[in-house]
Amino acid sequence: MSDGASQQQAIGVMIQQYQTLLAVAESISMHHDLAALFHDLAQHLPRVVRFNFVDLILHDPVRNVMRLHVLETAGKHKAPLNMEWPIDKSPGGWVWQMQQPLLVRDVKREERFADLLGFVREHGIQSCCWVPLTTPQRRLGAMGFGSVHPDMYGENNLTFLQQVADQVAIAVSNVLYAQEAHVAQQQLTRERDRLRLLLDINNAVVSTLDLHDLLTAISSCLRRVLQHECTSLTLYDTETSQLRLYALDFPGSKGLIQENLVAPLDSSISGAVFTSRQPKLVTTEDLQRFQSDLTQRHYAEGIRSGCVLPLMTRNRVLGTLILGSLREHAFTQEDLEFLNQVANQIAIAVENALAFREIAALKDKLSEEKLYLEDEIRTAYHFDEIIGESPGLKRVLKQVEIVAPTGSAVLILGETGTGKELIARAVHNLSARREHTFVKLNCAAIPTGLLESELFGHERGAFTGAIAQKIGRFELAHRGTLFLDEVGDIPLELQPKLLRVLQEQEFERLGGTRTIRVDVRLIAATNRDLAQMAANKEFRSDLYYRLNVFPLLLPPLRERSQDILPLVRYFTQKYARRMNKRIETIPTETITALSRYSWPGNVRELENFIERAVILSPGPVLQAPLTELKTPTKEPVSQTLTLVEAEREHIVQVLRETKGVVGGPRGAAARLGMKRTTLQSKMRKLGITSSSYA
Repeated sequence: MSDGASQQQAIGVMIQQYQTLLAVAESISMHHDLAALFHDLAQHLPRVVRFNFVDLILHDPVRNVMRLHVLETAGKHKAPLNMEWPIDKSPGGWVWQMQQPLLVRDVKREERFADLLGFVREHGIQSCCWVPLTTPQRRLGAMGFGSVHPDMYGENNLTFLQQVADQVAIAVSNVLYAQEAHVAQQQLTRERDRLRLLLDINNAVVSTLDLHDLLTAISSCLRRVLQHECTSLTLYDTETSQLRLYALDFPGSKGLIQENLVAPLDSSISGAVFTSRQPKLVTTEDLQRFQSDLTQRHYAEGIRSGCVLPLMTRNRVLGTLILGSLREHAFTQEDLEFLNQVANQIAIAVENALAFREIAALKDKLSEEKLYLEDEIRTAYHFDEIIGESPGLKRVLKQVEIVAPTGSAVLILGETGTGKELIARAVHNLSARREHTFVKLNCAAIPTGLLESELFGHERGAFTGAIAQKIGRFELAHRGTLFLDEVGDIPLELQPKLLRVLQEQEFERLGGTRTIRVDVRLIAATNRDLAQMAANKEFRSDLYYRLNVFPLLLPPLRERSQDILPLVRYFTQKYARRMNKRIETIPTETITALSRYSWPGNVRELENFIERAVILSPGPVLQAPLTELKTPTKEPVSQTLTLVEAEREHIVQVLRETKGVVGGPRGAAARLGMKRTTLQSKMRKLGITSSSYA
């Protein structure tokens, strides 16, 4: 070939190369995706350089390795993207470090880079070359070419391929900068959202003192940043040494919070976090491995991953915050670190809420005590109002002095109006509990449905109309004395719970789950024969024995006739002062008449009679309406009837009058003043059938 022809051929090659470079530049301007760019290059470059593959290998500064990003081949052979090699074991790494092209004329003779070249040989490649991808700002990696023919690439090829690589480097740099900017923007957005979340949580912490409302607000804030389905709060229960599920925000739950779930410290995820004070990412395997009720119920509800974080304050660990997801591996270590900051804020709010609740409970208790004591001041007797010198009264007061310091239960027996409450106060005032509250409750004056609430209190929402928490009489009498008057009227179904309080000194409020411990001395009183009621199965015998530790039998006023005169004088002066009257004389005939009267209503009847007499007295002499003191006539009772027979005859008579109707407002049970079931039990015991009253 002549020199002219050679020169013309060289010019033609140069023209093709420049045309190819222009095409490459145009492709770079059109494509912002590296895979699409290399696919386009694979269409243009064969005009000036032959190859069977072209690849892009970039340096990963985080892991300091060379990673395959793009591979275009002429055949069907493909390599998995994101393959990576150490820098010193990769041709691309050598080029990236040395910033020089690398030419491998015969792959079979190249002993370096065994891993990559072995992969190349498997696909029939016999010669390769790599040129550096570099911009003025940074070194990016290498661009490689391979051919199934040996010694395909020479110095002229390398010069041209380097020019191509310089243009590709700009495109790669732009893509990487765009990706990095996008990642940075995402990170800034995430940081902004999380900072805003921390601010929202801080506002919720400051403005909310109810733990359930607090958890709901925090869960709503967290869902804006972290996708999850369940947020729950456990608190440490000092009485059981376990973590108890206290609040829950789980729209898909089938009732977790109602089950009173607990997490033991030694066999639950929350217990491990609570003990170690370290947050934990929870996997499905963790949920399957731990066997606590709380963990298993979360798993049964579909939770497959989560975060458990300790709620720590400066002084103690309060419990744990749990976030759960229906997806596996829904949380990352970065999420865990962020949530730990959230947990620190929540811990402060929980501590404040618990302190506020404790203060509110004490405030409510003090308010109840204040109202109760104000009422007691208006209506109560005082110990110094026990008037009398009769032997029967002195015997009772001596027994009061004996039993008062012991703290034992006392059962005061006696007829209505004998002063059982006065004796109960005397026992309290002579005991070590006199500095604390004396609380009383008339069991006969409270409807059966409300008696349990009065005794033990109730939680908000425990029943219809329970709009607020109520402290019961037992809780109110903590460290003091509780006086239950008319204890014989307590329903049978409530007696086991009363017995438990007396034995264990603990109970739960109506509608509540927390066990409350109290230190209460019980004094009971009744005008009924509890022993006979226990024998008739109308009163629990075990409760009767628990109440009857130290019985005090008050004598009726008819057996204390010598006490009538001092009582009359005392009540006369008491009501005279109250009515701004001056009564100086009590006629002898009045004293005589009062002493002869049997006083079926005992001291209460005498007091009411004297009050009426003071009202009717215009001058200094007591004008008592003695004509009212009529002894009631009693119908003779057949001596041939036993008590059981008389009771049977009476029930039969009432059944005849009600035409056999037992229940209902006009039934025999209502007329006899007993429950329908109690009457039916008596009828079976006494052998009363329908033929008995037909």
